[in-house]
Amino acid sequence: MLTSSLRNLGLDQALDQAERRYRGRNPKSAARHEAASRTMPGGNTRTVLHYTPFPVAIVKGEGATLTDLDGHTYTDFLSEYTAGLYGHSNEIIASAVRAALANGVVLGGPNQYEAELARLLCERFPSCEKVRFCNSGTEANVNAIGLARAVTGRTDVMIFANAYHGGVLTFSGGGSPMNVPFPFITATYNDIEGTRRLLQDNGERLAAVILEPMMGSGGAIAAKTEFLQMLREETEALGIALIFDEVMTSRLSAGGLQAKTGVIPDLTTFGKYVGGGLTFGAFGGRERFMERLNPFRSDGLTHSGTYNNNVLTMAAGVAGLSKVYTPEVAEAFTARGERLKSALNQVAQRRGLPIQVTGVGTIMCVHFTDKEIRSPQDIPPVDPRLRALFHLEMLERGFYMARRGFISLSLPLTDADYDRFAEAFDDVITLVQPHLPA
Repeated sequence: MLTSSLRNLGLDQALDQAERRYRGRNPKSAARHEAASRTMPGGNTRTVLHYTPFPVAIVKGEGATLTDLDGHTYTDFLSEYTAGLYGHSNEIIASAVRAALANGVVLGGPNQYEAELARLLCERFPSCEKVRFCNSGTEANVNAIGLARAVTGRTDVMIFANAYHGGVLTFSGGGSPMNVPFPFITATYNDIEGTRRLLQDNGERLAAVILEPMMGSGGAIAAKTEFLQMLREETEALGIALIFDEVMTSRLSAGGLQAKTGVIPDLTTFGKYVGGGLTFGAFGGRERFMERLNPFRSDGLTHSGTYNNNVLTMAAGVAGLSKVYTPEVAEAFTARGERLKSALNQVAQRRGLPIQVTGVGTIMCVHFTDKEIRSPQDIPPVDPRLRALFHLEMLERGFYMARRGFISLSLPLTDADYDRFAEAFDDVITLVQPHLPA
């Protein structure tokens, strides 16, 4: 697909040609988008799935393959922003869901799956002595913060610039007006001394520090182990709850990044893949926090949610952790992801281009810079036209990923898929080379 004429186009021309080809290939998705826009703002009910000129509509997923409304197939390198770790048709999980469905849904009482899923989580993640379920990573983070505020009797929460902890805990661009109204103190990710000073200056009013041990939406930026160790030492000394948002990163070893780094938080939040691909959230941690949710206690806190223990998710989660994503599989899968990340970086280095792929294991992100990235502030502004061109060219080559460069691997992907992705990546970064920042 790469031609010298395409490489000689200006960025506006190159993007215009890519969008023309995209529109021509996807008339049914375009029509669906137009119809959907009549009843949903922008034809959309989940902002992250929107991109210009319109997103392709997906009608089928099987293994690691997606099919769109116009009949095109894509190898899925997004895997539902890490929730699709098992792929789109894992038979072990599907069988567990069918068996649960056969016995009825919305049962309105404890069921046979939830305690087993809680046991599996507590067994695998060092911070979890007890667990509660909810319905999303967003809910998990709101609940964990609320619990920390109730137990510590303090009000404020430390977050990190450009972090994302859910739809109402979004801090890119200075934060969202739709955020929950907790009083926040903002620090810089991986800034050891600056963050230490903020903790010590605000310790008396800080209830919690919440962070991903690798920023996902913030650009797949891993926390330095010494940074996490400082947070653990300071929060313990000051009586502040340390919360790890492992909604994405819990997949990155048998026991998440807390096990991989050896830094154990007070509370951990979960979501995404743990529900086997169904709606899921959970938060767990030390008993001194979690026991405040015991309804037998006179001072027990209320934590409700109609679908917290829905049988389909609970059954899928048990099957996934016990039969598919075992600790051994988690370790091997993470190592495979590291090899792909290394291969992609080698492609960029061989071409001498200012491009790098960051991340840990099976979660990564493409950046148009060769400078070290320690925090989102180190990522230089990128022309959105360049992002769009890169994304549309990868789609045209049959690879589904996020426009922002985010990549998440799933278990059904093969080494041959990885090789084909690396070839397409090589082709596309060479195509966009004239438009890269100096």
